[in-house]
Amino acid sequence: LFAQNRIEVSGGELRFSKLVLEDSGMYQCVAENKHGTVYASAELTVQALAPDFRLNPVKQLIPAARSGKVIIPCQPRAAPKATILWTKGTELLINSSRVTITTDGTLILQNISKSDEGKYTCFAENFMGKANSTGILSVRDATKITLAPSSADINVGENLTLQCHASHDPTMDLTFTWSLDDLPIDFDKSEGHYRRASAKEAVGDLSIFNTQLKHSGRYTCTAQTVVDSASESATLTVRGPPGPPGGVVVRDIGDTTVQLSWSRGFDNHSPIARYIVEARTLLSSKWKQMRTNPVNIEGNAETAQVVNLIPWMDYEFRVLASNILGVGEPSLPSSKIRTKEAAPTVAPSGLSGGGGAPNELIINWTPTLRDYQNGDGFGYILSFRKRGTEGWLTARVPRAESLHYVYRNESIGPYTPFEVKIKAYNRRGEGPESLTAIVYSAEEEPKVAPFRVIAKAVLSSEMDVSWEPIEQGDMTGVLLGYEIRYWKDGDKEEAADRVRTAGLVTSAHVTGLNPNTKYHVSVRAYNRAGTGPPSPSTNVTTTKPPPKRPPGNISWTFSGSTVSIKWDPVVAKAEESAVTGYKMLYRQDSHSAPTLYLASKNQLDIPVPEDFTHAFVQIRVTGPGGDGIPAEVHILRNSGTSMMVEDSVTRPVPHAVVVTTNSLAMVALIRYLEL
Repeated sequence: LFAQNRIEVSGGELRFSKLVLEDSGMYQCVAENKHGTVYASAELTVQALAPDFRLNPVKQLIPAARSGKVIIPCQPRAAPKATILWTKGTELLINSSRVTITTDGTLILQNISKSDEGKYTCFAENFMGKANSTGILSVRDATKITLAPSSADINVGENLTLQCHASHDPTMDLTFTWSLDDLPIDFDKSEGHYRRASAKEAVGDLSIFNTQLKHSGRYTCTAQTVVDSASESATLTVRGPPGPPGGVVVRDIGDTTVQLSWSRGFDNHSPIARYIVEARTLLSSKWKQMRTNPVNIEGNAETAQVVNLIPWMDYEFRVLASNILGVGEPSLPSSKIRTKEAAPTVAPSGLSGGGGAPNELIINWTPTLRDYQNGDGFGYILSFRKRGTEGWLTARVPRAESLHYVYRNESIGPYTPFEVKIKAYNRRGEGPESLTAIVYSAEEEPKVAPFRVIAKAVLSSEMDVSWEPIEQGDMTGVLLGYEIRYWKDGDKEEAADRVRTAGLVTSAHVTGLNPNTKYHVSVRAYNRAGTGPPSPSTNVTTTKPPPKRPPGNISWTFSGSTVSIKWDPVVAKAEESAVTGYKMLYRQDSHSAPTLYLASKNQLDIPVPEDFTHAFVQIRVTGPGGDGIPAEVHILRNSGTSMMVEDSVTRPVPHAVVVTTNSLAMVALIRYLEL
């Protein structure tokens, strides 16, 4: 077999030349070494077929555009490969300037004209036989762009329409496609930026809304039919704020300055006018514009000094570029740096004091914020002396969060004025000193009691207390006010209730007392050190409570522009205070302001407007013990006279009674309500 020189084994490959049908069969490859043997098999099938167009005939109707090019494949099934010939009608075609027959049998016609229409037949032949297949070439009008898009230059956010009109063979459908920098535009994924401007078949205009920088580039409009296409392009330039600068580097770090450098970003088709430097600290995530040297950083600069920084503070920096169209995106933040330490530059604030125990001076201040500490080892230095003396005493408070200092000395008298100053320090030095403040040492309780205390019962549960004040000269401190103590007869003073006033007020109104009860009352002055001695106590007895029974048997009559309301008198019981009169609260409706009427007897005449329809009325007794429980009446008017009788004592639960006559409808609601 190998002697025939058609089969060759080379490097593990089995090669055949000039195959014949007898070469068909199973072939096995054997590989072996000292470790063993492996096998691999394959089947070779040698075919011999006459040309056959049944699977791939020449297309029956072949449309082509005038002046265009058409490619007609000829791909019969054949083994061995068939020889291909082409004819137009009876004319044998050969390669020329307009006709090309490729090695695989494909026919290519170029610069097509109407005379090229006709029947084209592909002939295929091998030693097994021959076959042919025919198609008809139909020449159509070429597709042409009649209105091409024009290049444009716009700003970010503006809208634009790129025009594209075309002519084509009317027997064929025309479609338009657009691409940006050779990438097809997907209208469904454009987020509303791209839209087709017209539904007309010959118009393919592209509208671009709210243009962004990413929309810059080369736009190509393609008008296409099944036989040909035509394209035209235009360039769109979208101008916008500059892109972010790059590579922000911090160097030459001082206590209040650093030097920044950066690389220029894209100008986005509009020259960079200036740069802005921003920074943030560990105290805030908000970026703030910083002062720089130079103050205005020109667009051609790539370095600047940042000034007025806080010493001993962690910073990040970023740079923004701007042009006539706005400020661009910021650069990435720089690496975090810490400025160098420096002595404090701001004096602590809020210097005050006072209070405490005897022989103490308490000095308070507002702790200095981290922004103003300027370095490690932060603390405070206090200077103080009695007002009018020469020498200063000093004290160090070595904690930044401290907010007060206590100085104790037996020589410190009560409420003695001291001059006090404060300054901050850290390991770099001391800062400026504050202004001098006057702080007083601890006060003593008042030594003098108020006098001429008068207590007067006002109602069954209330009383008014007044007194003569103590003189400020009798105080070793600041009078904060007075404390009223009151207790029931028979109780101990230690169980007394207390009410405090503020400032120089010399009277108080006390509530929440028990009716018809004797009370003892005393008054003391107080300051920050405590309360002083009591005044001599005085006595007061609260009045009896008002009658619990509301007015009953309420009736009313209308006469012209007046309604006359009557009720049964209320008689006080032995444990109740006397009735000295009645109060009536009158409202035209639920939204109007009420009017208060006072009556010494059990009757009142109320003026009403001519268009009066209804009113709400509350009636209650009044006397030394205060006001009683009200009876509430809702009056509805038609005409005439009527009377409603209601026993509120025997029916304490709120309810309604309706009495109707030929002339008047009335609804009476008796409620236990506060006026």
